[in-house]
Amino acid sequence: MKAIVTKFHGPTDTKGSRISASDSDGNRVFLSKDHSLSDHEAHGKAARALLDKMGWQGELIGGYVKDGMVWVFANSSYRA
Repeated sequence: MKAIVTKFHGPTDTKGSRISASDSDGNRVFLSKDHSLSDHEAHGKAARALLDKMGWQGELIGGYVKDGMVWVFANSSYRA
């Protein structure tokens, strides 16, 4: 099962605020922060962008951690 981590990156001198989504294999996307969305929606949009980039399918469930959010697939067959 894959997990996706999303993080907020504040603006710099050359770039606006962004949100990154990455997995443990180093796959990553960056999206400009859409300020019309809630934080949860903006992080979800980034997670979905990575999901689409990698060709993965499924419903994601996200939860907050200290430095951002972690997203897991809701339809995984693995159960703890």
